Amino acid sequence: MPQITTLTILTYQGFTDKFWALSMMQFGHRYMKSVKGLSFYKLLGSGKENFNPFPDWNVYAVLQVWENKSFAEDFFETHPLSEVYQKHAQKMEVLYLESIQARGLWNGKNPFQSSVLPKDIGEDDQIAVITRASIKTSQLLKFWKFVPESQKPLENAKGLVYTKGFGELPFVEMATFSIWKNMESLQAYAYQSHEHIKAIQKTRALDWYSEELFSRFRLQDRVVLRS
Repeated sequence: MPQITTLTILTYQGFTDKFWALSMMQFGHRYMKSVKGLSFYKLLGSGKENFNPFPDWNVYAVLQVWENKSFAEDFFETHPLSEVYQKHAQKMEVLYLESIQARGLWNGKNPFQSSVLPKDIGEDDQIAVITRASIKTSQLLKFWKFVPESQKPLENAKGLVYTKGFGELPFVEMATFSIWKNMESLQAYAYQSHEHIKAIQKTRALDWYSEELFSRFRLQDRVVLRS
């Protein structure tokens, strides 16, 4: 069975559960490291709307890369860690993602193995994108001053279903997750939006990332565990 990636989006309400969610950004590692079939994971906080660097204390995410889908399903159905996440979260949704292509590095490696070929992507298949980067300390101010301009083309992009900024560390370790109606709408944004192309060119010219990764996935399934 091919590799599968899951992104679990968790929404919390109330001080107690929000505090628990924040504490799991540190203490969750001790439990994740022993999960069977898990080859890579990240515990992620989120930013406010429009890729704001300030935290959204209501929303967190867990990115997990599994040896195969059976390990993922077993974790969400039976593992005590999944159960405790469900207990504290007001909403919990798991997105199953099949890697199409990934370029770059995340903490020194590329964790995503291609499990579906571009030719096998259907016209109605939704496409998910994860773009992450480590921002050089010397470039932090320039980067965040440019963010409002760089996000403008994304705000009204045709075919955009969902987008949210996530990260391991506010201001420095950042990621954008988005879902698109289909590959056609993603390609139109990536290669036909003049503002987006300009933003990419400026990123390259200023060289403000010490590490980056760009990955595309087919959205295989969505499972709501708490609603």
